[in-house]
Parts: sequence; C-alpha cells; structure tokens
Amino acid sequence: MSKVILITGTSTGLGITMSVQAAQAGHKVYATMRNLEKRTALDTAAAQAGVSIDVLQLDVQDNSSVTDAVAHVIENEGRIDVLINNAGAGFVRTVEQASEAEIQWVMDVNFTGVARCTKAVMPHMRQQRSGHIITISSVGGLVGQPFNEIYCGAKFAVEGFMEAIACYITPNFGINISIVEPGGIATEFANNVLQQLQSTGGMLDDEYRPILEKYIGGAQSRQAEDIYQTPDQVSDVVMQAVEAENPPLRCRTSNWGEDFCRLKTGLDPDGTKLTKQVFDQFLAG
Repeated sequence: MSKVILITGTSTGLGITMSVQAAQAGHKVYATMRNLEKRTALDTAAAQAGVSIDVLQLDVQDNSSVTDAVAHVIENEGRIDVLINNAGAGFVRTVEQASEAEIQWVMDVNFTGVARCTKAVMPHMRQQRSGHIITISSVGGLVGQPFNEIYCGAKFAVEGFMEAIACYITPNFGINISIVEPGGIATEFANNVLQQLQSTGGMLDDEYRPILEKYIGGAQSRQAEDIYQTPDQVSDVVMQAVEAENPPLRCRTSNWGEDFCRLKTGLDPDGTKLTKQVFDQFLAG
C-alpha cells in the first residue's frame, strides 16, 4: 500500500537515500530541507533512480516552517502516514568548553526539532487513527560516549520523549512509534562534526586536549570494527520499519550496534516489553 511519507533533513547522506528508497517502493515522498539551494544532490539521486520526489522547505528550528510544510502535505494529500525525523547534527566538545549558545543549538536541532515535527503531524495522525513516527536517533541515545555528552544528552532526550509517547499514543490512537539507532554512518555527518569543532576554536590547549586527540585519533581504527555503515544499509532498516505491520519501538541497524548497547537493551531489545509494562502500570483497566 502506498503511503504518504514526510522526511526531514534530506539534503545529504541518509536523508537522500531514504527519500529515494521510499519513492522506489511506491510511496509518495515529501523530502524536506532547511536550505533548498542544497537540493541538487537529492534531485540528482532521484533522477538517476527514475523516481519523483516532492521537495519542500522545512527548518526544524523554525516552528512556522514546520507547520507550513505539514499543512502543504495535508492540503495536497489529505493525510500523512509516516513522518521520518532525520534532521540532526553532531557535536564534539566537552561541556566545560561548550558555550551556552552551542548547548542550546545542539538541543534545538536534535531534540526540540523532533518535538516540533512530531507535534505538527500528531493531530492529523490522531484524526486518522493511524500513522507512524520514525525518528533517527543513535546508539548515542542509549550509551554515553566521550566528548559527546551534549549530543548524547539530546539523543537521550529524544529516546525518552518517544518512549513516553509510545506507551499511550500507540494503544489509544493507532500511531506507531519507532526509534532507529545506527552506530556510525559513512556520510558527511562525521566530517561536519569535525568541521564544527574547528569552527568553534578547534582543540583547545588544556587538560582535555590529549584525551580528545586520543578519541579522534582512534577514529581510523574504529572504522575497521564495522561501526560505520553505508546510508543504504541504515535506510534498509528504516524501510523495513515503514513496511512492518507491527514495527518495533527500538531497532539498532547493525550487529555492532546490538553488541555495543546490549547491557542497556539485553532484557528488552526492541523496547516493546517496557512500554507495555508502563501502559499496564498507569493506564490499564
């Protein structure tokens, strides 16, 4: 069955791949990005795949932009079946070194942006009594990692937000919630993180510097550990969730990710046991 799918953050990497794969599967895709001047890569990929994709402006940090994009899709299609919250940004710097503005920016892009988009589609999905909200999180939403405390904090917030919604929105309104948790993705994301580090002063000459150098220097060796997946590999997992009749709440996208998070997820790998327990505790009967 063809679905109407709205995807954020589609100017690069995984966003492009998901948009093309969804269109190839026969779905109506609205691919969005903050800056439409960066749509060339998406247009090229769509043309090469022989698919049609509607491209809209949507800045997850601008509530009017979010609501306008959702209203456009509703006006044209009458429904939104799937929202894929993909827009996000990494950030590598210790909290001591980060400015208040940087902390707020990381939270706004990675968490509040997800909340804005989810809030915008929720009334329509609730009226439909159907829908699926898929959010691209990270293993960093389950396991804190060095120099990523602000990014991980934002992703932990996303995980808690979606977990809380899932325990009552799904059983009452038929809206499925899924959190996709990749490890590393071999796209521009990692390079953008390092560029962002350089643009905010690079490695500062303090006690953290040798630890940060060790962390960044180990990136090459970590590439040989199957941490990094291609956008196609991660997108395949997302598309499986899109097509699933009863999609999981949580899914890692690789064996490495499963192993990395096992101490957190071992008793309830897909998160469905816990959401049922919470529902039974507070809402059953």
